[in-house]
Amino acid sequence: MKALQWQGVNKLAVGQVPDPEIRNAGDVIVKVNRTVTCGSDLHLLGGYIPFMERGDVLGPEFVGEVIEVGSDVRRHRVGDRVVVSSFIACGRCWFCEQQLYSLCDNGNTNPAITETLWGHAPGGCFGYSHAMGGNPGSHAEYVRVPFADVGAFTVPDTVTDERALFASDSASTGWMGADLGGVKPGDVVAVWGAGAVGQMAARAAVLLGADRVVVIDRYDNRLHQAEKHAGAEILNKALTVRGAQMHGQRYIPMLLDRMARGELVTEYLATHVLPLDDAPIAEGLDGGDESLRVLRDPEGNEFCLVQRGPGES
Repeated sequence: MKALQWQGVNKLAVGQVPDPEIRNAGDVIVKVNRTVTCGSDLHLLGGYIPFMERGDVLGPEFVGEVIEVGSDVRRHRVGDRVVVSSFIACGRCWFCEQQLYSLCDNGNTNPAITETLWGHAPGGCFGYSHAMGGNPGSHAEYVRVPFADVGAFTVPDTVTDERALFASDSASTGWMGADLGGVKPGDVVAVWGAGAVGQMAARAAVLLGADRVVVIDRYDNRLHQAEKHAGAEILNKALTVRGAQMHGQRYIPMLLDRMARGELVTEYLATHVLPLDDAPIAEGLDGGDESLRVLRDPEGNEFCLVQRGPGES
């Protein structure tokens, strides 16, 4: 069959690969009707995700027709039109029982790779490197779907392929963002980024009852889509996130000048003074309910505990 293959960093080609076959009794084979590019494809194309191999088939999102079923499959039969979750989950492990399917213990057939890299093994994913199971993706004519009774969903007759396709990942990811954010009726929600997932997050927030949903982006065409289809307010403004360890040499002279003029007052930040002998106690207080920091005075005899806001370092 034909498939889109990764051939190296920034190199893609359509080539011939073997047709998929049933490997396990819970598998189905799906003929792909529609597949869509994903932002995650760019991570693979740019070489940012390790353990790609030349010839790997890309594509995590797809909808199609079941053409073959394994002997243990109960929810699907040949001819069903299904949309398939981009993440592969068994439905039986502890994570799946908690509906944390992307953390499935059994969906990734190469868990040692991610356990070594990240300290834990997430579930498997279609078309997303051998670190995530090496499962051939959906930019192809056919796909093998493991655990099909868990990860493939019959599409209602009234829903087109083009609409159902995005339930595979984009709409699910956006809705999950709103869900994890705890969006509820009466909320005011801001969504930075009006890509597919951002627009789906905005629409989810609207449907969950938020009073206002504002989508921020710098691309007018995306903002127009978010306004028209997600029902969100829009704001054309770029967001730049900048950070680093502090450049003290840049700021300290200026800060001292402002301190001398009385513009910047800091001594109120020191909330406690302890002798050096009590340093272990001071260290024990650090990070407690009052979120305290330990400093030593110039004489080396006392420690000042300086209160800071929650979450600051």
